[in-house]
Amino acid sequence: MAENAYIKLVPSSAKQTITVDEVKELFYYYKDITGKTGNQVDWQYGENAFPYDVKEKNEGKEKWFYLSSSHERYYAILIGVDQEKIRDEDGNERIQTYIQVTLPEQSTFGDKGKANEFCKFLAKKLQGELHLFNDRIMYYYPRK
Repeated sequence: MAENAYIKLVPSSAKQTITVDEVKELFYYYKDITGKTGNQVDWQYGENAFPYDVKEKNEGKEKWFYLSSSHERYYAILIGVDQEKIRDEDGNERIQTYIQVTLPEQSTFGDKGKANEFCKFLAKKLQGELHLFNDRIMYYYPRK
């Protein structure tokens, strides 16, 4: 069965909305900085830190994309952006954007480890609320 994690953009997050292209840019940024780390230590760290290719299908345009790997320890991770209507403590309804990270049934333990790493990276960059695969919540936004 597929597993899901969510990065929710709450009112005190750095951004209130995000697009699929912006999420892709964050992954390219991640790939770039890990590659630079590899250059500094004279090791191919970038290839091991991000063993995926970013791919998109026509039916998922502007809604989701996936990370596919040809490495033997990894398979794929799906990433989508959507919105939900929630009710806050005051009883007011508002629209909240979230990023969904899905591990398909064929995913490996390596995929789950990388997905957790990517979720933490995205949540930290966006100052969001991270709902992990094990239903735990990590808060990366300034709390009152």
